[in-house]
Order: sequence, then structure tokens, then C-alpha cells
Amino acid sequence: MLFVIQIKTVFLQVKVFCFYLDSVLPLNQQFLEVGEVEKMASEDITKLAESLAKAQVGGGQLSFKGKSLKLNTAEDAKEVSKEIEEFDGLEALRLEGNTVGVEAAKVIAKALEKKAELKRCHWSDMFTGRLRSEIPFALTALGEALITAGSQLVELDLSDNAFGPDGVRGFEALLKSPACFTLQELKLNNCGMGIGGGKILAAALKECHRKSSAMGKPLALKVFVAGRNRLENDGATALAEAFGLIGTLEEVNMPQNGINHPGITALAQAFAANPLLRVINLNDNTFTEKGAVAMAETLKTLRQVEVINFGDCLVRSKGAIAIAEAVKEGLPKLKELNLSFCEIKRDAALTIAEATEDKSELEKLDLNGNALGEEGCEQLQEILEGFNMADVLGSLSDDEGEDEEDEDDEGEDEEDEDDEGEDEEEEQQLQERGQGEQESLPSKKILDSHDSTPVSPPPPVDVATFLAFPSPEKLLRLGPKCSALIAQQTDTADTEKVVMALLKISSVFKDETAVKTAVHETTDALMRKAFTSATFNSDAFITSLLIHMGLLKSEEKIKAVPSLYGPLMTLNHMVQQDYFPKSLAPVLLAFHENFKPCSFLKNSLLILKYSNNTDKGNAA
Repeated sequence: MLFVIQIKTVFLQVKVFCFYLDSVLPLNQQFLEVGEVEKMASEDITKLAESLAKAQVGGGQLSFKGKSLKLNTAEDAKEVSKEIEEFDGLEALRLEGNTVGVEAAKVIAKALEKKAELKRCHWSDMFTGRLRSEIPFALTALGEALITAGSQLVELDLSDNAFGPDGVRGFEALLKSPACFTLQELKLNNCGMGIGGGKILAAALKECHRKSSAMGKPLALKVFVAGRNRLENDGATALAEAFGLIGTLEEVNMPQNGINHPGITALAQAFAANPLLRVINLNDNTFTEKGAVAMAETLKTLRQVEVINFGDCLVRSKGAIAIAEAVKEGLPKLKELNLSFCEIKRDAALTIAEATEDKSELEKLDLNGNALGEEGCEQLQEILEGFNMADVLGSLSDDEGEDEEDEDDEGEDEEDEDDEGEDEEEEQQLQERGQGEQESLPSKKILDSHDSTPVSPPPPVDVATFLAFPSPEKLLRLGPKCSALIAQQTDTADTEKVVMALLKISSVFKDETAVKTAVHETTDALMRKAFTSATFNSDAFITSLLIHMGLLKSEEKIKAVPSLYGPLMTLNHMVQQDYFPKSLAPVLLAFHENFKPCSFLKNSLLILKYSNNTDKGNAA
């Protein structure tokens, strides 16, 4: 389509030129008449288009984007490989929206070994339905081909491929090789890298920078995208070290990564070493005052920043005031500032508005979802109207209303974050929450010790009541038929309902024998019914379960369970039962780093996975 448009453009230009000749030159001059040119062009337009197509005019891009190709075997990839081989001057290869297996990847890789001109690899969302264990091998094959070809990559996009930490190992060698010394854009959005993957990635980038610097042309990465990867503090801190070395970043997008103020502070220090930064997107992480103040200090030194997205980052009022000071003192090119849903109160929000007075390039100020109150919203609008900037203010439709309470608990929240940054303390907290925050079991005594007045018996409990407000006490009061009752009243055709029921049951898990037995029996009845149902989608179930456990991110905002202890202990029991599909073991194993509160779950999954492989071997 691109080369056809170009041909039409050239044709129009020729036509205009000929009219020009006709008007300024004598008729006896030996030039083609306009009519003759039109006739020639109309006759040869098809041939010209074919010639240009064969010459690969149009940026040297070959695209298989969105074709939903299922390339499992070498034979499946034969046609794709042929097109790659026959494409002269290949500079960009788009494979998004397909699914590529290991054998198919090897065939495609073979075709890429002679494509030294390749600069852009658009390889997002190309492993749909693949096991996590497959993806590293496919990435390794493709990466080795680019190294062999001597490619000089400018862009590498592997977003929306759930390859986890092991997947990063798959392209680690590529990142360290000369093929990536020229890399300018690295996009790894929604890949489930986790802390481990973040550390591997950071080390590879540092090695790439070291090697390329030794060659006299240091890595000059401009765009880095790694949202929704659960990098957390350790992963973010490791990447911050790499960013500080590189120093050429222009865009950093790392939303939804569970980063608290230690990681935010490390990133702020790294950003200070990247004076060309234009876009900073850390949406949906947790700054609090400490992180916001550290980031504000860095913002004062950056002169090229155009877009700041700190929405849903719990900046709070003190942090917002620090950022307002940075806006007032610097950021001359600021176009967009997002501080929505950050628990900012009226006075702090007004301070931000006042700080934008001289920002002539500001196009959008988003303070929605904070605690301004009706009067605060009006004052905010009045301030901006006074600057003739009323049109830059975003909607305030989700304002929480003015909050009169003090922020005395802010320091306490930050101390909690410090605890969360320490793995051992976090694990202990999880265990304590799982075992100690449940409602107490009913006492056997029925008389009050002070007045000997009979205590009223607890009200009867039904399944709906338990699922709405689960507790160990309510589960036991359902009686010996609780497992059958819950299984009967849960629609197993709806995977989301099964997930929610399972999480409610597992949330009351305790090591006390009676409660543990009740949880296990109820879980067995529910999940046996689900997994043996012909309409039950096991893959959708495990995906939804991981999302609700906070181990995967969803497009929708879903609040994760407050404690993983109960769900992990219950999952450990489930995977040892005959009804649990062995095919799900590799999927869960990919998240083994999150099993600390229940470390033996990994062993149970390994046993299940091994037994699955043994069964396949025997069948063969």
C-alpha cells in the first residue's frame, strides 16, 4: 500500500511538471506533451508498481503482524522463512500477533542469518499459548541469528510476551553482543520479568555499555519500556544502576511495577544522570513523601522533560508540594503533568496549580481523584483561569472530597514500606498475617464468666454468608457438609466464580487441624468438580488465579489478595491431588520466586512436572 501511494504521488508531480513545461516552453521544443505523459503513465503504472515492489521501496519492512499464524513446526514456518530470505534490504521485521514455537523459531532464525541490514525487530505478542519453558529457546535461536548476521539493531520490542525471568536469559546474549551496541529503543512491557528478570536485564545492559564503550561508541539507549513486570524495589534499583551508566535516555516507561520509595529514589538518582529525558512514566507505583521528594530534586535539574506521569503513585500532599517546587523552579518544556489519584489534599493541589503560572507549553494538568472538595475544585479552576490556562485542567469528576484528617499516619506507612523492602521480614509478615489475622474460633464455653448469663448461640451460617465474609469460624459452622454445599452452589462453568470461591476458602486457612481439614476438603470438592467438567477452562482459571494473587497484572484494576499464605498453602495441597492437571505445573513453576511463604510448593510442582514427563515417556 505504501509504494502504491508513493507511485501516485510521483505521477501527480510529473503531471504538474508537464503542465509547467507546456506553459513556459515553445511548442516546437522536443518535450513530451502532457497528454503523452499521462498516456505513458496510465499504461505503465502497473508495471512500475510491480518493479518498485520487487525493489522493496517503502522502508525495507516485512510484516506478518496480526495474521494469527500458528507456527509450531519447521514446516509451518517454511513460507515465512522463504519470504524473509527473498526480501532484499530487510530493515524491519514484524511478527506481532502470531505464535511461534521453538522449531519454527529455528527455521526463521536460519533465514535471518544473512540479514545484516535488519535494524528493527517488532516481536511483541508472538508466543501466545506457548509454555514458558519454550520461549527462552525460541528467543535464543532468534538472537543467535542476529549476532551471526552482524545486525546493528536500533529497536527491539518483545512486549506482551509472558516469558518471565527465564525468558530474559533467552535474549541476554543478544543484549551483550555487538548487535545491540547501536540499540536505541528497548521495549519489554508486560513480560512478567519479576525481580530476577530485572536484575538479569540490568546486568546485560551494563555489559553492553561496557563492551560498546571499549569499541569507542557507547550504548546510547533512548527509549526504555518495562511496565507491568513486577520489578519491585530490587529490580528497579538494579536497572537504575544501568540507567546511570548509559546517560542517554529520553523516555522511561515503568508503570505498575510495585516499586516503593527505595526503588523510586534509586531511579531518581539515575534520571539525574540522563539530562535528555523527555518522558517519565512511573504510573501506579508507590512514591510516598520520601520517593516524591527524591524525584522532585531530580526534576529540578532536568531541562528537557515534557511528560511526567506519576498518577496513582501515592505522592500525597507533602510529596506534591515538593514536585510543585520543582515545577516552579525548572521544567521549562513541561507539557503534561499527571498527579491523579495520589491522595493530594486541597492546599497542596492549589500549590501545584500556582506553580504552573509560567509553563507556557503546558497542555494537560491531571489532578483528578484527589481530595480537593467542591470548594477546592473551584479554587483550582480559578487559579488556572487567572493564568489563561483553564483549558489545560483535566476532569475532576472523581474527586474524593475534602479530607479533614491529618496525614499523621504517613510516616507509619513509609515504615511499612521499609519492611516490605526486606525479603525476610516480608515473608514473616505474610506468615503472621496468614496465621494470626483470622477470626478466633468460638470458645467452648457458653456462659459469661462475670454473670453466668447464657450467651446466645451464634446465628446459623449459609454458603452465601461465608463467601461474603469468610472466616474459619463460619467455615466450621457450615458443618460436615460444607464442602458439598460450596461445590454445589458454585457455577464451575464460570472460571471467575471458581477463582473467587477458592480464594475465599483459602483465605481462612490455619494450621489448626480442624480448620486445615475443612479448607482442604472444601477445596477438593470444588476443584474436583471444576477440573472434571467439560466446560471448565483450566488455562483461564490459572491465569485468573495468578492475577488475583497479585502475581500477574491485568488490563483491569483488580485488587490482589492481602495475604498469599493461605492461597499458597491451599495450592500446595491441590497440586498433590489426582484431579489437578499436570499441564499446569510448568505455568505455576514460572512464579516459584513468589512461593517464599510456602517454599515447599515448588517441590510439589517439580514432582508433578516430573511425573508428567515420565507419563509421556511411558506413553511413547
